[in-house]
This record gives sequence, structure tokens and C-alpha cells, in this order.
Amino acid sequence: GEIDYATVRVYRTPKDLDRMLTEACEAGLIIKHSGVGADDERLEADVLQCRAAHTRIAFWDVDAPATLARVEENPCDPFRQLIPQYDFIFTYGGGLPVAEHYLQLGAKNCIPIYNALDPDTHHPVAPDTSVNCDLAFIGHRLPDREQRVEQFFFAASESASECSFLLGGEGWGNRPLPANVRWIGHVGSSAHNRINCSARMVLNINRQSMAKVGFSPPTRVFEAAGAGACVITDAWAGIDQFFEPGREILVAESAEDIVSFLRETPRQAACEIGKAMRERALRDHTYSLRAHQVHEALHAEKELIASPTGNSIPAINSFA
Repeated sequence: GEIDYATVRVYRTPKDLDRMLTEACEAGLIIKHSGVGADDERLEADVLQCRAAHTRIAFWDVDAPATLARVEENPCDPFRQLIPQYDFIFTYGGGLPVAEHYLQLGAKNCIPIYNALDPDTHHPVAPDTSVNCDLAFIGHRLPDREQRVEQFFFAASESASECSFLLGGEGWGNRPLPANVRWIGHVGSSAHNRINCSARMVLNINRQSMAKVGFSPPTRVFEAAGAGACVITDAWAGIDQFFEPGREILVAESAEDIVSFLRETPRQAACEIGKAMRERALRDHTYSLRAHQVHEALHAEKELIASPTGNSIPAINSFA
């Protein structure tokens, strides 16, 4: 859709790139988004040629684990040599492990910016009896997540046959389902609140690469938080920097933990956890706060690493 805070230009063919880059040179900030899927290698280098006294260049990495693995596996990767030339490196989460890795590769700074809540789109609504369940999980069937879905969601459903499970997302149609699991196919954004407010609990399962690195809460965690849902998440490093385990979120190391939460957490207790999570998200994890972090980083006199709560700490830029 249209936005009122920026001018959007979409190039049709690679022949348009030179004209687009010339136009971009008039901007105060140029951001190269990672993994666009076309002309990435060229643009990673060419945007740096736009640097001027009034123009700074940033790289925004939305899949830092993949980017960092790629440049480590191939010391001759062209992007590796470009990292020190960017004025800013922003990442889609990842915390200190990702930030320190980028700094070791010569980055001037690294600022993780995390997913967050938009309270205008994700908020409490009336429950819908058609999607009532004990545990809901919404997630597409992806190679980087399927094994963890089997490990957490399906294993729990088979162990807790007395509970009802709801599965949303594409790709699960040919997977045999236990009798207590109902698949509802693709779930559009407009239906998130309805499901999050109808399930007794909502399950989050991180992709394997994100779980390995940690410090990467996915969008669905904050969407569920906005609805006041009681969230069970798979365990990964850094979750306690966003929500307090046991009071604002439930953390499962295994399917057995999920089953225990289902059997030992009545609906009223789940509602209290969901309420506490929503309050924390509204206080510390809105997109307005994340935007403030970006603004602060762009105007800081010293290098910063953004923390999940909106504060910032100096970036480490040397290693013994």
C-alpha cells in the first residue's frame, strides 16, 4: 500500500538501476536491504558509491545468521570486504552474538532492531468459538522449521490426546494429523487476533537458524502479546530480555514441557500470563519504540547497540 513518509521507486529492469542510484544520492540515508533476490551483489557495492558529505549508507540484514555463515564459509565473498565501508549495520535481531560477529568482520557498528507490536493491528477481540482450542500454532511448513514443529507441536499433540490443537499455515495438507489436531490452512493477518484470543494458549516455534543464534523473537510473539494471549515459546537464548519466563511467557525446552503447561495452567491463569505479556509489550516492545532506537542510532555521537527495552549500550568495536 501507499505510505506518506517516503517516496517509493520500484525499478523494472536492471537497466534502471543507474538512474535509481543517481536519484538515491540525493537522500540523507540510503539503506541496502539484504536478500532482495535480484541484483543484491551489485547493489551492495554500488550503494557505497553514493556516499557524500550529506549521505550515509546503511545495510539492513534481515537474516544475519545466513549472511554471516555465507561470508565465513567463503573468505572471498564480495560482501565481506564491503562490511567496513557501511556507515551503519542494522540487523533483524540477533543480539550481542550477531553484533559482535559483524564487528569482528570490521563493521563500524551493529545495531540489532527487533520485531515488535503494532497495537493498532494486534489487540484483544471477542473469542470465536469456531477456533476454540487448547493450543494454537500458526506457521508455514518450512525446511528450517519443520523438524522443530514435529519436535514441539506434533509430539505434544500426540502426548496430550485430551487437548485440542489448532494448526494454521500453508504446506501441512499432506501431513497425517493426529485426531486432536485441526488444520485450517493459511491464516491471514486479519484473522490473527481472532485465533490468538480464542485459544487457551498460543505456541511459538522459531526457525532453527534463529533459535540457534537466539535473541530473535519472531513477529508472531508480539502479535500474540498484543492480543493478550498466553504464549508458550520454544527455548532460545535471550527470551528473558524480552519477557519474563513464568510470569509473562512460558518457555518450553521440550514437548513434555508443553504438555505440562497445558495440563497445569487453567484458563484463568493463562489469561493472567497473557495480560502481563501484553502490558510488557505495550511498555517496552512497540514499533514506535523501535523507530526511536533507529533514530537514536542514526543521530548518536558514539556507536551503539540497541537493547530490546529501548535503551542503548556502546558497541564494542575492538577485540583483544
